[in-house]
Amino acid sequence: MAENRMCSFCNPGQKFKEAVCIDTSRVYDSCCDRDCLADLRVHFTDAAQNIIDCAKSVRTRKAEIINTCIDVEEVPFNKGCFSVDITFFFKLYLDVFTTPGCDTQRVCGLATFSKKCVLFGGEGTVKTFSSEFCRDDNDEQLPCVKTAPRAKVQTVDPIVLDTSLCKAEECCENHSCKIPCCVARCFDGNFCSDNETAVKVTLGLFTIVQLERDVQMLIPAYDFCIPKKECCFDAEDPCDSFRKIKFPTNEFFPPSQHNC
Repeated sequence: MAENRMCSFCNPGQKFKEAVCIDTSRVYDSCCDRDCLADLRVHFTDAAQNIIDCAKSVRTRKAEIINTCIDVEEVPFNKGCFSVDITFFFKLYLDVFTTPGCDTQRVCGLATFSKKCVLFGGEGTVKTFSSEFCRDDNDEQLPCVKTAPRAKVQTVDPIVLDTSLCKAEECCENHSCKIPCCVARCFDGNFCSDNETAVKVTLGLFTIVQLERDVQMLIPAYDFCIPKKECCFDAEDPCDSFRKIKFPTNEFFPPSQHNC
């Protein structure tokens, strides 16, 4: 329970001294999701596409999320609710088999996926001005900030479920999405659209989406968090430090039980 958690600097059973007001972010609504992204079209740069055109088979070694685009819009006629549009950009690392008995060639590709959810974000039209300034901007005050809710997306790298070759006309696009410059810079070369052979991939994705606002909250204050541990530098012999490390038994003998 949250009320049972206590700052590590506080003494057990210590009563709070006063109630203080803090400015922080509060999560108004959130949701979690498990998406199976079937048959996503993989896009390649010109050099990688030349290898894909000669491929006999492919497999995906790893997939990672390199960026997301998030847009928050108020839902008409439903006050306090907002739609969150999210586009994920996946970088895929593929092994390409072109000739039997030869080494595989490794290429990188890009896949995208968009989803939408509606969450409650509260109401408020206040504008916030701050006395903070930008050091390299002639000491100008920061611009006004509106109190619209912010969306936060938490996710882990997706699980690769399937990868296969297909003809370009048979691999349907899930949606049309312009590739942002920050994403394109993660790949060598220019993305090409005219090709004969294409790759489609199926991914498993877990996400948590939150809507949060800046609010003022009254909380109990126990004391100032004054660190009690001293800052020290341990200059002992590195071999002595190594001998203190516990032997990694599980690395040599993995547990026999699992929860799959």
